[in-house]
Formats: sequence, C-alpha cells, structure tokens
Amino acid sequence: MRCRAALALVALLAGCASTASRTPDDPLEPFNRAVYRFNDVADRYVVKPVAVAYTKVIPQFARTGVRNFFSNVDDVVVTSNDLLQLKFAHAASDATRVMANTLFGGLGLVDVASKRGIQKRSEDFGQTLGYWGVGSGPYLVLPLLGPSNFRDGPARFVDSYFDPVWYISNVPERNVTVGLRLLDNRAAVLPAERFLDQASVDRYAFLRDAYHQRRINLIYDGNPPQSVGDNLDDPGEGSAPEPVQVPLPVPLRR
Repeated sequence: MRCRAALALVALLAGCASTASRTPDDPLEPFNRAVYRFNDVADRYVVKPVAVAYTKVIPQFARTGVRNFFSNVDDVVVTSNDLLQLKFAHAASDATRVMANTLFGGLGLVDVASKRGIQKRSEDFGQTLGYWGVGSGPYLVLPLLGPSNFRDGPARFVDSYFDPVWYISNVPERNVTVGLRLLDNRAAVLPAERFLDQASVDRYAFLRDAYHQRRINLIYDGNPPQSVGDNLDDPGEGSAPEPVQVPLPVPLRR
C-alpha cells in the first residue's frame, strides 16, 4: 500500500511542479546542487542497493509490519503538532490511532485504526511553524536527508523531542531502529523512481519545486488559498496567513 501511495504522490507532485508559476527561493543553488550530487552518489551506490536487497530478502508481510510500526511512532509526533496548532479534533483522532494500534495492533505492527476508518494524517513542526505564519526561507538540500528549507530543516530537531525512538536508552538499539526506519522509507519509494526519472530533465529542479509545493499543500491541509497555490508563496512570505478556524473537541465515535 505504501508503494502505491508513493507512486500516486510522485504523480501529484509532477502535476504541481509543472504548473508552478515561479521557482522557490534558491539563492544557495550551487551549494544545494553539490549536496544533491553527493546524496545521489551515496544513494546510488549504498542506500538504494541496500533498500533493494531489503525488499527482496524480507517478506512483504514483515515489511508491512515494520512500516505500520514506524507509522504508529510517527503518529505521536503528529498528535503533538496537532496540539501545537490547536487542532484539537485532529489531535483526539490521532491520539486514538496511537492507542488503538499500540494496544490492539501489537505496538503498531497491525494498523487496526485505519481498518476502523480513523484517518492517517501528516503533521510535523515545520508545518506547525508554517501554520503560524513562519515563512519557509531559502530552499536547502541536507546531506543524506535531501530536500528541505531554512524553516523545515531545524524543525526536524524539534520533532525529535516528540519521537519515542530517540528516547531508547540503549544507543546501539536506538541506532539500529533509526537505520531501519530510514531503510524502510527508502524502500517505500523504489516503485516511484522510474516515473520520477521520466518526469523531468532536471531532477534537482523537479524535486525542489515538488517539495516546495507539497509543503504548502501539507500546511494548508490539502486546501491552500488560490493565491498561495498560484504563486508558491508560503505563509509569512510577504503576507500573513489566512485566518484559521480552530476546531472544537468533538466526541469520538466508537
């Protein structure tokens, strides 16, 4: 399911990037392209071969369990950022996902919450800052981590305080867990690569524009104002964000 979602995501990003009216702010393009080339070489000769081997050696049901487990861990981060954005209804729903999958899904190995119709969402501290009007700043490619910007890059550090993985006291176990999550994330997008290679001559520019547009889409929960969508402007870049109505807590249905 994650693979089909990755293909759909890349197709969506291709459409978004191709209709962009201007490119994101990228004053560090020479530096960013150098880091991008480094990442590409590291991925081609190290990360991708390991991810391919992982998909061939580990059975599908086991890989699904690993993805579900890390998705459940991610929901802790999502819930924390829901609260920081005062999205109380979403926070209640996402917290319910964590409890249901942890208690009844074997610590998240089985995604029972989705089977019950509880929606999976995506929130992080970068989105939280954007929600409150902080602009993205210049585009930035991080070594090994890939596309980011001056807002979202440092925000990863804040998210680590909400992430249960970083509270594993045994350092070797924590490192193995982090490595397995990165490997699983890389394996999940393998099916999308062929489409991505065909989608743009300049892969660097495509990824940059697609990343920028996707972050806008996430900040506005899939419904950015028309002016923002047309101009690729983040909140805080020259104007205040649209007023946001704060949802009130509602009873959860069993």
